[in-house]
Amino acid sequence: MAKDSGISMPGGFGGLMRYSEEYESKFMLKPGHIIAFVGLIVVLRFALPLIFPLNA
Repeated sequence: MAKDSGISMPGGFGGLMRYSEEYESKFMLKPGHIIAFVGLIVVLRFALPLIFPLNA
């Protein structure tokens, strides 16, 4: 069991922060959308040299 050190925490918080749960963003993105976007960037990164080759 924890030792009583004589230090007390405020009654409502106990060291934890609680942020507003009513916040709604203009951009509601699902995790699948983020994965698809990153995948599209990777595909474009590898496709660009095939489409526009450098003649150096």
